Amino acid sequence: MNPPSIGLLIEITARTLAVCLPALVISLAVGLPIGIAVGRRRFAGRGALVSLINTGMGAPPVVVGLLVYLALERNGPFGNLAWLYSGQAMILAQLLIALPLVVGITLAAVGSLDEDWELQVRTLGVPPRWRLWLLVREIRLSLLAAVITALGGILSEVGAVQMVGGNIEGETRVLTTAILMYTQMGEFEHALGSAAVLIGLMLVLTGLLTAVQQSGRA
Repeated sequence: MNPPSIGLLIEITARTLAVCLPALVISLAVGLPIGIAVGRRRFAGRGALVSLINTGMGAPPVVVGLLVYLALERNGPFGNLAWLYSGQAMILAQLLIALPLVVGITLAAVGSLDEDWELQVRTLGVPPRWRLWLLVREIRLSLLAAVITALGGILSEVGAVQMVGGNIEGETRVLTTAILMYTQMGEFEHALGSAAVLIGLMLVLTGLLTAVQQSGRA
């Protein structure tokens, strides 16, 4: 049996990126400020919030998919959106998988700074508007690690994506769900072809981020 055509692989790869990249960007836009804010401040209930974030980092993706499915199905609270078995549902599921990872790693990076870091910055006379920028520069390597971890987590996810996306040909089929489908059908050459593309995609994206991370260390 011949492997999947180049055109089909390109189509599925493009759809994979169309789902993963928006989820990654939104998780960073939301998660980085939350992680920095929680890491810098002490407030009532902070311990419970951090525990919830840590739980989210280790939550089984298939459970996330189930919760999104129940929320979006016809009788669910957001059933009127008609997002089930669509790209939007897949983005939402991957966002909920990536967000705790981004928040948790950012929170840990901020917590790893010296306890008197804020005091040192104030002593140096740094204006408040520049303190956040200095903080981001201080933890930039950890932030890149957060990006790599979140990207790897959502690129390799299959259970939640298939649950809410349905693996519909030409609409919601992505590389991971294609690999699962081809394997179940016994079409192993198709599965291996899709797997090779997925691994190559992960190597390219994480390799670029790793290069940025290492240049930042230098």
